[in-house]
Amino acid sequence: MRPRSAADPGAMRLHPRTAPGVAGGRPRAPVPTSRRWRYAAVLGLVLGTLAAREAGATVFLAKDEALAQAFPGAERVEDRVFILTDEQKTAVEKLAQAPLESQLWTIHVGWKAGEVQGYAVIDSHVVRTLPESVMVVLEPDGTLRRVEILAFHEPPEYLPTSRWVEQFKGRALTDDLKLGAGIQGITGATLSATAMTASVRRALALFTVLVKAPASGTR
Repeated sequence: MRPRSAADPGAMRLHPRTAPGVAGGRPRAPVPTSRRWRYAAVLGLVLGTLAAREAGATVFLAKDEALAQAFPGAERVEDRVFILTDEQKTAVEKLAQAPLESQLWTIHVGWKAGEVQGYAVIDSHVVRTLPESVMVVLEPDGTLRRVEILAFHEPPEYLPTSRWVEQFKGRALTDDLKLGAGIQGITGATLSATAMTASVRRALALFTVLVKAPASGTR
């Protein structure tokens, strides 16, 4: 069978409104090549950024693992949930010299043989443009026992070293607990040092206002 040509009376003809590339009888304007490249470039940049952020995110410890390390041998861990009043929020911010982004906080309490083994606060905050989560562990008297980075989503070059984090051990909520005072900075990662120092001060201030003050009967 020979192919039919357009001039062949038996050839099928497409109506102008249904012909490919035609809308309402008018040919569709092709998308300019430059615009297509621009769309592709933007999409590639967005996907690349998301992939890079995901690849750069590091989770070191899950919450349960972190609390197990905070209270080794604990018989139970109590979660004390607090919704801060405006007065408490102001008091915490004044002591911490750092803002509170939420008025909902949990203080984890380790128990063993009927005695408090310690307290832990998990604080999540933004470092530069991405978040990190830090666990601050306190002795029963509120002295700083340890600080642990649970998750860090910034590029790894901004991650504080374990040696730097050790500076916080044994500290209390004093003027010495500041960058440039008792806490040394991190060259090239000032925002990381600032964010973690603020996190530690927040945890100590929360303990002071929510645990220590009510126990002593002070306000």
